[in-house]
Amino acid sequence: MSMTARERVQTALDREPTDRPPFQATFTPEFADRLRTHFGLLAQFTEPHHRKWYGYDLELATGQDALQAGAGWVTNYYLHDAPFTDDWGIDWVVERYETPYGSGYYTNPDSHPLAGEVDLSAIRAPDPDRPGAYDHVERLVREYGSSHYIIGRVHCTIFELAWALRGFENLLVDLMAEPEAACAVLDLVAGYHTKVAVNLAQRGVDMIWLGDDWGAQTNSIVSPQTWDEFFAPRYAALIQAVRAVKPDIKIAFHTDGCVYNIIPGLIEVGVDVLNPIQTECMDPAVLKQRFGDKLSFFGGVAVQSTLPLGTPADIRKEFDWLHSTLGAGGGWLCAPTHHVQLDTPLENFLALVDCFTRTRPAPRG
Repeated sequence: MSMTARERVQTALDREPTDRPPFQATFTPEFADRLRTHFGLLAQFTEPHHRKWYGYDLELATGQDALQAGAGWVTNYYLHDAPFTDDWGIDWVVERYETPYGSGYYTNPDSHPLAGEVDLSAIRAPDPDRPGAYDHVERLVREYGSSHYIIGRVHCTIFELAWALRGFENLLVDLMAEPEAACAVLDLVAGYHTKVAVNLAQRGVDMIWLGDDWGAQTNSIVSPQTWDEFFAPRYAALIQAVRAVKPDIKIAFHTDGCVYNIIPGLIEVGVDVLNPIQTECMDPAVLKQRFGDKLSFFGGVAVQSTLPLGTPADIRKEFDWLHSTLGAGGGWLCAPTHHVQLDTPLENFLALVDCFTRTRPAPRG
C-alpha cells in the first residue's frame, strides 16, 4: 500500500499499520545551515520552534510527513545575538558552545521576574489573541494541510514557563510550602497557553503538541502525587478546552527523561501521543507493552547518544529496533528526540532519512 504523508501520520497515530513509519524532525539553526548547504538551498535563518513563516524547504527536502508551527511562550532560538528580555519580562543570555562542526548558540533564562514576592501585578502576560500571532499557522494549514499532517506546538506549557517566571528552586519549594503562591503562577501560565492552544485548534491543526520536561535520567523530578495535585487538573482543563473546539484532535505531550510513573496520569488527562521517548532513560519495548494500547509514540532516535556519537550503521540499527518495538503494528511517528544538534555528523542524519526508502509495513504487534 502507498500512503500520502498526511494519511501515513493519521494511520500511525491511530495505532494501525502503515507503509512505513512517518517521519518528522527539527534542527538547531546551525545544523539547519549545514543541511541547507548539502541540499543546495538558499541560506536563511531557521528557528526550530517555527513562530514565523520560512517555507519548510528543509522538511520537504528530507521527506517529512508532519510539519509543525509554534505559538505561545518564545524560548531558546530567538532572533537575538545579545542578551534580551522577552514578552513576559524574563531576561535571557546567549551562550556559545563549540563542536567539531563549528560554534553554536543557546539562549537560557538569566532572571526570573517573580523570584521575590509572588506579585502577579508585576507580570504583564502577552496577548494570546494579538493580531498576526497565528499568521504562519494559518498559512501552513492553507498550503500544506491537504498533503501533510499539521502540528501546533505549545511547548513549555505550564511547569517550565512557571519556573522561568518564579525560579526553578523557588517553584519547587512553593509546591510544598506555599501552595497558594504556586497555584497563582500556574494558573496564570495555564490560562495563557490554554487560549493559545484553543486558537491553534480553531485554525485547523491536526495535533496540539504540549510539553514540560518532567524527567531526569532515572526518575521524574516530582512525585506522581505532586504532579496529580498541581498539574494534572490544569493539563486536563487545557485539553478539554481544545477538544471542545475540535473533538478529534490529537494531543501529544513532550517530556524528556524517565517518566514511567507519570505516564498513567498523562493518559488520564487526555494525552494520545508521548514524545520524545528518550531511550537512554526508558525502554521502548516496555513502553509499548505497558502503554501501547492507549498511547502512540513520537520520537526515539537519540540525539544524546546515537545521532552525534554513532555511525550510519548504528543509526540504521536503532531505526530497526524502534520500528520493531514502538512501531509494531503502527503507533510510531519516527523523530529525533530533540532538535538535531550541531554536533551531529551529517552522514548520520542522512542515514536516518535513508531508512525511509525501505517502504515496508511495520511488523504486527
